[in-house]
Amino acid sequence: MNNYINKGNLQVDEELLNLINNDIIPHTHITTKEFWEHFENIIDTLSPKNKQLLNIRDELQTKIDNWHKNNTFNTKNITKYKDFLKDINYLITEKKDFKITTTNVDEEITTQAGPQLVVPVKNARFALNAANARWGSLYDALYSSDVISKENELAITKEYNELRGAEVVKFARQHLDLVAPLKVGSHVDSIKYVIDDKTLKITLKDGTVTTLKDENKCVGYRGDDSLESLVLKNNNLHVEILFDKNDFIGKLDTANIKDVIVEAALTTIMDCEDSVAAVDATDKVEVYRNWFGLMQGTLSDTFEKNGKSVKRELQKDKVYKTFGEDELVLHGRSLLFIRNVGHLMTNPAILDKGGYEVFEGIMDAMITVLAAIPDINSKNTNSNSRTKSIYIVKPKMHGPDEVTFAIELFEKVELALNLPKNTIKIGIMDEERRTTINLKECIRAAKERVVFINTGFLDRTGDEIHTSMYAGAFVQKSDMKSQPWIQAYEDNNVDIGLECGLQGKAQIGKGMWAMPDEMSSMLKQKIAHPKAGANTAWVPSPTGAVLHSIHYHQIDVFKQQNELKKRKNAYVDDILTIPLLDENITLTKEEIKFELDNNAQSILGYVVRWIDAGIGCSKVPDIHNIGLMEDRATLRISSQFLANWIEHNICTKDEVLDSLKQMAIVVDEQNKNDITYKNIAPLYDGIAFKAACDLIFKGKVQPSGYTEPLLHSYRRDYKSKI
Repeated sequence: MNNYINKGNLQVDEELLNLINNDIIPHTHITTKEFWEHFENIIDTLSPKNKQLLNIRDELQTKIDNWHKNNTFNTKNITKYKDFLKDINYLITEKKDFKITTTNVDEEITTQAGPQLVVPVKNARFALNAANARWGSLYDALYSSDVISKENELAITKEYNELRGAEVVKFARQHLDLVAPLKVGSHVDSIKYVIDDKTLKITLKDGTVTTLKDENKCVGYRGDDSLESLVLKNNNLHVEILFDKNDFIGKLDTANIKDVIVEAALTTIMDCEDSVAAVDATDKVEVYRNWFGLMQGTLSDTFEKNGKSVKRELQKDKVYKTFGEDELVLHGRSLLFIRNVGHLMTNPAILDKGGYEVFEGIMDAMITVLAAIPDINSKNTNSNSRTKSIYIVKPKMHGPDEVTFAIELFEKVELALNLPKNTIKIGIMDEERRTTINLKECIRAAKERVVFINTGFLDRTGDEIHTSMYAGAFVQKSDMKSQPWIQAYEDNNVDIGLECGLQGKAQIGKGMWAMPDEMSSMLKQKIAHPKAGANTAWVPSPTGAVLHSIHYHQIDVFKQQNELKKRKNAYVDDILTIPLLDENITLTKEEIKFELDNNAQSILGYVVRWIDAGIGCSKVPDIHNIGLMEDRATLRISSQFLANWIEHNICTKDEVLDSLKQMAIVVDEQNKNDITYKNIAPLYDGIAFKAACDLIFKGKVQPSGYTEPLLHSYRRDYKSKI
């Protein structure tokens, strides 16, 4: 139960009020009176506009539903379909060309290209791990992952496996050849590294003494009489070689190298949204408190590991000598964004003057910016932004009017908190269909603030299905990525980003590699993202960030972008081609059964953790027991897919329910080692199972196919009973 305190005409949960008034505001330049007066004014002014935007979503969806009920969609009538979308103002005519004018942006966004983590900020330990993943051990990432074969003599054993270690060293040395090749020979054969007369000299095992092919790639070092570390630089990314002849690994190495540390997660999105289960004031206080701790530089977490107490804190900056007079100081932590929630949801942490829950997106903006003030006021000893910017990723916006609304919100927050104009920067998630086809105008609406555009396959597919629910049955989920629209969507994001001048000013991002245990496959496949012109892409773990960083040494993304500017932009006709099943193809019973089971298992495996444990993102085994990083985007596509197949008689509601019951037994078995887990079968009467059913069977009427309204309702119901 909420214990509300009146602040003006607002009712504020006491726990949240105490956090803001007693913990956060004393570290800012404003008073509690100013804060709550301005906050109430923003809520009063912007809530009606927020409601109107949601009404427009519903009105457009009704018109699209009716069009599909009365028209048959195919590529031959794409012009008719486009004209309809223009008539209802869903597809907007682009205006004249422009370039973004964003200023005061940190170099991790503007001139560096590398991996990006997304982590639930509600979990302090995860948040700290991600913030510290700016730097990671290549040795550890290789030794622990399947990039190095785990078969036979290379298996991971209880004791250190020297044969496996030798393969790790060989891989890392070959990576050094990519980062900073030698004039003669290879780092694989090095036995000594020394600084002599301001030059790095390397001795090879045959006695040859050589230098780097490009001596400017050695930018810093530590150690006087003997080297402790060397810093190399390639494609504006740094790699550090650590030396220690007394170290367990170093003494086994011919050059006494004990590790190779790579610059990995340049940026991290601290997430308040899809990876977080935050349904009430208590949850939101956890979210805001951790973000505030990060912005103060004081966040820490103590936990038990292998029977010992471990305290995790933010890493310090890294300082080195250079060959000149200056020190080299490298930022020790990932540059942090905060992802606020979208425009849809409300939260009971604050009630407005009418007694209604306030829009959570408005609440997030005001409080997360307030909590970031210590960083931009330089009161954070572990600073985040050196340009005094606050980076907010805004998800699930539908078209330029909703981006304009987000910008108006940010403007009002800046005025309320007495911050310079454009302090708040925006990252635009290109994950809704109306944003994709109007991306240029969305960017125009944020041209002074945009620092990020990013594709998201799962949410984008969920919206694709919901928007065109009545057009026909969609192709199997496994075939979705091979459909014409998806490649056009991914290309369009890069094309429009480059056309609007994001290169050198903002990130153009790609989506998540969802299989954290499949690092060998990731290393083979995810190079496609920098090749596609993305200067960042999402990874599921710090280990994934270390390994994905290799791709940004292989590909100079900014040169790649220059080449991509020469191609023709992706066609909107391709983006609007709905991925429907070919009417001449009849699926077999086995194919249908597999799709039902695959999606039902995915939904249940995720929902039971969300509802029962309040876990918004975790590694969930799929139907083949492959661990996948799941969040609400996965749930959205699966629930909408099954709702679509029921609508078009590919399967029946009873068949889906039967599949859910069968997959509940599978999910129970997959969670049997969790002592806190409550079985779904054989009663099927738990809140999580009911939520899973409703997500599918009520999927057609969920706003934009989102899962949040039902999940939040059922999670609150569950919490009220414990």
